[in-house]
Amino acid sequence: MLRNRLGVILLTALAPAIWGTTYLVTTELLPPGRPLLAGVLRALPAGLLLIAFTRQLPKGHWWWRAFVLGALNIGGFFALLFVAAYRLPGGVAATIGAVQPLLVAVLSSGLLGQRLTLRTVLTGLAGVAGVSLLVLRAGARLDGLGVAAALGSALVMATGVVLGKRWGSPAPLLATTGWQLVAGGLLLLPVMWLVEGPPPAHLTGANLLGYGYLTLVGAALSYGLWFRGLSRLVPTQVSFLGLLSPLVATLAGWLALGQELTPAQLLGGLIILGSLAAAQLGARTPAASAGAAGAAGSATSTASMSGASTRVASAKSFTEGA
Repeated sequence: MLRNRLGVILLTALAPAIWGTTYLVTTELLPPGRPLLAGVLRALPAGLLLIAFTRQLPKGHWWWRAFVLGALNIGGFFALLFVAAYRLPGGVAATIGAVQPLLVAVLSSGLLGQRLTLRTVLTGLAGVAGVSLLVLRAGARLDGLGVAAALGSALVMATGVVLGKRWGSPAPLLATTGWQLVAGGLLLLPVMWLVEGPPPAHLTGANLLGYGYLTLVGAALSYGLWFRGLSRLVPTQVSFLGLLSPLVATLAGWLALGQELTPAQLLGGLIILGSLAAAQLGARTPAASAGAAGAAGSATSTASMSGASTRVASAKSFTEGA
């Protein structure tokens, strides 16, 4: 049992690790200043691909539930994150976003009946501290609207996690995730058009390679790993794995771009790893019947948090991968 559980955790952790590479892909392969376009092109193609593969559409109340979850997990989340990333330094946005596991824990206690323990609270605070050491820079300025947007993005994403788990779905997880990706992408499309304008008339081979990576690896493959884990683990436990994204983004910048790692960043990375280990050791695996049905909602939302945070913030130059 313990060996199987460890295998599930490690495979699930690959998803936020993949999302952590989004910063590198964005800065090296994608057109500058187009984070919302990257979000749309990631969500819509991946969602359509999953729907085509499963050949299932929503039925009954799942039409509006998929719309709500898509709005929370992708459309609303990404729009708020866009505001936060452009009004705050990336380190501030990433640090505020790191409160997401705590928000998931609080909402899970009220909506899913999961006990909120002191261990979870302290582990969550340690995760926030680790991310702040990893990405926060001295003299970072604060903006009221930016802070509100960052908190709002974390809150809507956490709500999507818990509602997705609470509602469950009679359809396969791939289908449910595809519905939300399409719904969120369609909601984000007019925002992208208003803020950034139409897509560039010309895309280079590198651009197409980058967008292809985000769709196939950063969405389709990573979501598969992510919702497989969410079908077997509790939402709070999995949400802590999202802290791997800023850690991997920082390591990727160090390895591929020659960016310097300071002692404070190394300490922050160790604290993040410690909080991840504590979260996994302290969580209980839910019954299979409780986890499998609702994992798709959680999968899309937390996945969006990890990958989208890096994409939006990296449009400013170097920011977080949270």
